[in-house]
Amino acid sequence: MKLLTFLAKRFVAGETMDKAIIAVKKLNDKKIKCTLDILGEDVTNKNEAESLANGYIALLEEIKKNKLDSHVSLKLTMMGLKVDKDFCLKNTERIVKKAKELKNFVRVDMEGSDVTQVTLDIFYALYKKYPENVGIVLQAYLFRTEKDVQDVLKKKARLRLCKGAYKEPAEIVYKKMDDIRINFLKLSKMLLDKGNYPAIATHDKVLIGQVLDYIKEKKIKKDKYEFQMLYGIQRALQEKLAAEGHNVRIYVPYGTAWLKYTYRRLREKKENVFFVMRHFFQK
Repeated sequence: MKLLTFLAKRFVAGETMDKAIIAVKKLNDKKIKCTLDILGEDVTNKNEAESLANGYIALLEEIKKNKLDSHVSLKLTMMGLKVDKDFCLKNTERIVKKAKELKNFVRVDMEGSDVTQVTLDIFYALYKKYPENVGIVLQAYLFRTEKDVQDVLKKKARLRLCKGAYKEPAEIVYKKMDDIRINFLKLSKMLLDKGNYPAIATHDKVLIGQVLDYIKEKKIKKDKYEFQMLYGIQRALQEKLAAEGHNVRIYVPYGTAWLKYTYRRLREKKENVFFVMRHFFQK
């Protein structure tokens, strides 16, 4: 418990919206963009899901009020996906509608493979009505992701690409890190060539270097993409990329569910533990 509390203080902005707003202001002062995430997932009743959606609506209003350079990210299981698909869609649409009203943006996070397709189904339904205000996340370690990237490109939707952190069976994912990196780079190039302001989400310095080489080779303008990283990880690299003129966005989680969030991230894959500990003492 003490270890989880210790780790959470580094990687979670705090339990309250006020503390998260302070964290975002500090990052914005360094020319770093943010996406705010209220911690929580696997909600099993409608009242809680509706309350959490109300929290996101209030968060969007606070972003506007404080003139923050931030949008929001959310998980559909937090919005009631495991209660009822149609309820989840309507509940999430309330947030996206508010984002449109406030000229902001909602990123729908990707979760485990058991909800990959339904997450995409709900995203596409929202995107049809709010194309400027909602985006999706895909995970490079899934075999299916190249096809999903192609589909997103056809829709001209905004996509965040990450490696993937959930424990999945070998039948559906690349298991070796070298293979994941190869696929991540391949998909990144596809997005940089044809995507709508893709978000390249990784802390992997090797991959970031390869992506930067491709950007330079293809003479891609810096306003055509962004790098994304987690709050508290690779802070020096975040600041370096921003100082060089690249768009950088930090995923800033907050809320009272920090213990479950931290524990879940660490238990899902042993690599997560090594990753966190390796970066904890870095600036």
